[in-house]
Amino acid sequence: MPTDALQDNLQEARVGVIGGSGLYAIEGLEGVKELQVNTPFGEPSDSFRIGRLNGAEVVFLARHGRGHHLLPTEVPYRANIWAMRSLQVRWLVSVSAVGSLQAHLQPRDMVVPEQFIDRTMQRPASFFGNGCVAHVSLADPFCPKLSALLATAAETSLPDGQRLHRGGTYLCMEGPAFSTRAESELYRSWGCDVIGMTNHTEARLAREAEIAYASLSMVTDFDCWHTDHDAVSVEMVIANLQANAAATGPILQELMQALAASRPLSPAHTALADALMTRPESVPATTRQALDLFTSPYWGAFNAD
Repeated sequence: MPTDALQDNLQEARVGVIGGSGLYAIEGLEGVKELQVNTPFGEPSDSFRIGRLNGAEVVFLARHGRGHHLLPTEVPYRANIWAMRSLQVRWLVSVSAVGSLQAHLQPRDMVVPEQFIDRTMQRPASFFGNGCVAHVSLADPFCPKLSALLATAAETSLPDGQRLHRGGTYLCMEGPAFSTRAESELYRSWGCDVIGMTNHTEARLAREAEIAYASLSMVTDFDCWHTDHDAVSVEMVIANLQANAAATGPILQELMQALAASRPLSPAHTALADALMTRPESVPATTRQALDLFTSPYWGAFNAD
């Protein structure tokens, strides 16, 4: 898609928010309507809530369902991201609970990471296959422009006593059990900063769907490596989640105001431009139907060869 046409398209685009543990609604979302979305990849985690927040049209989804009934491995990531794109979302913010792997990242701090290490093993993490091959670049998995806006919004809005950290590496584990002490120390030795169970899968799929992605990672615990602190427990996580969730409302309001004003063009928005390997006439019809939401602007390039 030419840059001018893409920028025009972004003027009508929406901002998505995926709420993780503890965040099942957005404070201040106005004119809310709920929508069920059917996708070629099954049912999403929940219905989508669409409304306005500080000048931006926002689509919200509870990652684990509003009753928190989905394990990290059970989250229908492909359905969630496909549905977001079908609802014209081109910027997506994940709000997630994480454990800290470094002493300077304290419980109730927030992190906007810039890198991933993936340790998941049991979940589909691509829209492609079934007769169509694409290889997107994931060297920089988080959108730098969206991440910068998110970090600035957090720095502006966090109450006294809560800190925002820019950058760092998110280790994505399978779950649902927390780490062993040996695993926690291993991940620390790799230089990882926080550990969670969801964001890498979302980020990979968002890149394939040409959606800019950023994470507001909320620290709830020290995993189990810190000898001066108790090993992570559900009670500990919930207590810190409640404090963190209360801080997300002002952050999201600040971010939406910035996005409504700037509508930033991201490298993610053209991630498929040089990624498709399979000629369109070789792709099975059912696969084309599932992928055309993302791929339709690019099939003509093959015909021009």
